[in-house]
Amino acid sequence: MPKRSQQVLTPELLLQAYSAGFFPMAESRTGPIAWFSPDPRAIIPLDGFKVSRSLRQVVKKRAFDVRFDTSFSEVMRHCASREETWISEEVIAAYGGLFELGKAHSVEAWENGMLVGGLYGVAIGGAFFGESMFSKARDASKVALWHLVRILKKGGFLLLDTQYLTPHLETLGACEVSRDEYIGLLNKALPVKASFSGESEGM
Repeated sequence: MPKRSQQVLTPELLLQAYSAGFFPMAESRTGPIAWFSPDPRAIIPLDGFKVSRSLRQVVKKRAFDVRFDTSFSEVMRHCASREETWISEEVIAAYGGLFELGKAHSVEAWENGMLVGGLYGVAIGGAFFGESMFSKARDASKVALWHLVRILKKGGFLLLDTQYLTPHLETLGACEVSRDEYIGLLNKALPVKASFSGESEGM
């Protein structure tokens, strides 16, 4: 069961929560914040990311201009732009604060000057907590995830947390682990001095 909180969502509170295995979701666009630590928990093993033949072709064609951390708030708002969302204004403000601290990042896919896909998440030590993604062009979010995995592996990250398993993420190599196993992986990753260093590049 989620734990509801009356605390104001702040960057400091978010860092404490993620480090303890929890993450927040608003109950609606304007609803209160609840905290989750699911069992089982979904992750994508960085060496187990599945790249289909079609995705390899899209990456090779460089169909998108991939950028990093240039439109963090815009990515969040695109992710929130759906009929039902857990990304409230309070959530957007708090993660914006994390971004200013260098603890949150976005990977963006641009096409003809338009933001057409991307994802955002939180980085603490050697753990990256993927929060949400969106796509307005075919394969745009998959390309963003491909670049995220590349950056995490290059930067020395050990853990890519995706929170819940979906059929879409499962096709990309996501799997479930028990909460105890997840906490073990998290505790191993947190002390690592990893580096999220994305450089904008044409694709």
